[in-house]
Amino acid sequence: MATYKEIFGTNIEVLASDPANPVTGQVWYNSTDNVVKGAAATAAGAWATGGNLNTARSELAAAGNSPSTSALVFAGEPSPGDTAATEQYNGTSWTEVNDLNTSRRLLAGSGTSTAGLAFAGFNGPPGALNVANTETWNGTSWTEVNDVNTARRETSGNGLQTSSLLVGGYTGTLPSSANVESWNGTSWTETGDLNTGRQGLAAVGADNTSSLAFGGTPPTTGATESWNGTSWTEVNDLNTARFNISGAGSITAALAFGGLTDAPATVGNTELWNGTSWTETTDLSTVRYFLAGAGTSASALAIGGDIGTGPTAATEEFTGAGSPLTVTFTDS
Repeated sequence: MATYKEIFGTNIEVLASDPANPVTGQVWYNSTDNVVKGAAATAAGAWATGGNLNTARSELAAAGNSPSTSALVFAGEPSPGDTAATEQYNGTSWTEVNDLNTSRRLLAGSGTSTAGLAFAGFNGPPGALNVANTETWNGTSWTEVNDVNTARRETSGNGLQTSSLLVGGYTGTLPSSANVESWNGTSWTETGDLNTGRQGLAAVGADNTSSLAFGGTPPTTGATESWNGTSWTEVNDLNTARFNISGAGSITAALAFGGLTDAPATVGNTELWNGTSWTETTDLSTVRYFLAGAGTSASALAIGGDIGTGPTAATEEFTGAGSPLTVTFTDS
């Protein structure tokens, strides 16, 4: 029988860990797991198990708009109470790093794992209140900067540390807010409102001139709106209306996952946005809401959240259709 080298002209690589970005057709021997692995193209998007958080929590936020090999999560509710805990992902595991200055939950985040932004949220009892605090992450520590104009919780955000949007939320009285604020790296400015005010929504996008906002409540909705830097335009709805949802990606290629429906039911539904409409794809393995999302539509992370009975530490990694997915070869 011909050997792998005789067929392909090279030996199988011996690696202590799986490569961070394998290409389709690549084969290697993982000397830690003692198995042969390879990268195969997926026919449909798929979720796989990632490294667990050190602190299980829901109502957390994340930064990380690049492929799922890096991300930052912060704050949340480990049950009971709030936390300021911050963790950084290296594509395999989470490492605890320096805490936020202000403990909170139900906040928003944007930026990258080395240049993040945390804003708004809620401090639980005693003295429960919405907060307006904004903090920047420099890869080592958090620094307090200028507050948002309208304190709120159950909000969402997207963009970079120097250019972000804060979208919707709950200010303490109904109806939910349609208010949107734009961050220029120094301060927040109120800008064009959503067409549909809501809380528990998700927003994804490259910066403060580009955003896709979807889901939310009340009432529970699948409404999706697109921001062009000047105004919001209603576009096609999610297939499954839900709130306390998360997402990843951009205005032309986004992923929506998890959430709560009116049933009520905790769901793992995952939908892919192609710039025009949503298509259902493979569900999360662990259904949850109040989770965090990071990455792109082809390489995303679903992090933490509430599984219906309390917070989880589970992390899942999404690989988009046609992208390399690591598989293990067996002799069976």
